[in-house]
Amino acid sequence: MNIAEKMSVRDKLNILSDAAKYDVACTSSGTSRSGDGSGMGNCEQSGICHSFSADGRCISLLKVLFTNECVFDCKYCVNRASNDVPRASFTPDEVCTLVMEFYRRNYIEGLFLSSGVMKNPSYTMELIYATLHKLRTECNFQGYIHVKAIPGASQELIAKVGFLADRMSVNLELPTAEGLKLLAPHKTRKSILTPMRLVQNRALENKQEIAVYRNAPRFVPAGQSTQMIIGATPESDYQIMNVAESLYQKFDLKRVFYSAFIHINDDKNLPAKRGEGPPLLREHRLYQADWLLRYYEFEAAELLSEENPNFNVLLDPKCNWALKHLECFPVEVNRADYHTLLRVPGIGYKSASRIVKARRLGTLDFPDLKKMGVVLKRALYFLTCSGKMMYPTRIEEDYITRNLLDVKEKLPGGIAGMSYKQLSLFDDMNFRKEQFIIHEGMKKAPIERMLG
Repeated sequence: MNIAEKMSVRDKLNILSDAAKYDVACTSSGTSRSGDGSGMGNCEQSGICHSFSADGRCISLLKVLFTNECVFDCKYCVNRASNDVPRASFTPDEVCTLVMEFYRRNYIEGLFLSSGVMKNPSYTMELIYATLHKLRTECNFQGYIHVKAIPGASQELIAKVGFLADRMSVNLELPTAEGLKLLAPHKTRKSILTPMRLVQNRALENKQEIAVYRNAPRFVPAGQSTQMIIGATPESDYQIMNVAESLYQKFDLKRVFYSAFIHINDDKNLPAKRGEGPPLLREHRLYQADWLLRYYEFEAAELLSEENPNFNVLLDPKCNWALKHLECFPVEVNRADYHTLLRVPGIGYKSASRIVKARRLGTLDFPDLKKMGVVLKRALYFLTCSGKMMYPTRIEEDYITRNLLDVKEKLPGGIAGMSYKQLSLFDDMNFRKEQFIIHEGMKKAPIERMLG
């Protein structure tokens, strides 16, 4: 494993943390593995992240690429082989030292490690395995680790990494095989789905092993996820949601992440550059619909169709569905079952559960619903309490639409002037930059001194 070490670790960190900003499949919840007291760190089921950006991205993990060198030439990727960008690669020792030193200083609580493809997928995966093995065994790090599996790598290596990571993800890259062939000709849908299936099958086998041997090592206990780039190819929202639904059903994924296409390369096969940033509103609608698939018992075919293939720009998917199915409303809160309550705009899966439990003790009214977390400014058009609506309301699409638009749904901050820069680990802490290791003027604890 010969990796160039001429560049300082500070310079590598600057390059590889910035290169990781395009990878959004970064979650940190879903596992409750606790430390045993002999090492450093632990995982809590509620999630280890205590700081999030406006668009939901986690910023309390050390999020870096192992290398931004890549033998592939994906047309949408800043790290593609034909791009003239600064290249850098960590060594396993450098990644381990950074993780441990940042953790000791309470700057991070876990690691998100992705990578370009150096030489070939198996070579890169072997380096990632060496990094995680050292971090777990020699450094005794017991905190959260999310790692990317490299499509095309040895299945044996992917399986070995799975026993060291909490979550693993394989990027689908683009929603369809046709789009992948156009923009990432070196990758195939088969090479991407094969490790997904491997992780799914091995996780199922591991659950059976743990049922028999409680002390058996855990394989990817927080499950697997994937990421799709949205807008680089002409697929409709309907096609994208059908792909996501299929992934949830066939591969038992925990999350599908949607990354709005950012125009960073010039290529005739990429969309023409429009505006200042990626279409975050479309990404926002896809995430809202994704929640409906995972938690609200909707199906993709209920939300969109071939005749109506894209989400409404003005209304969230749940409200839009309700307006197209006014024959189902209003719903009587004191009688409707849980599944019906889930379909009422303004009622979440938690508040629906609270309603079902609370009405066993008595009749509910609108003030009670507000205390349970129901968003009445949306829900009041679609439900009744003891046969009465909150206000005199017409069950008409135009009337309800006008009133819902007056509510002014909170949209992503990027719609009006968001800057697309890599997030700092301390953006929400209001500290001076000179207090941090990554600042050039830091004298007390530079990264080079951390490495000894």
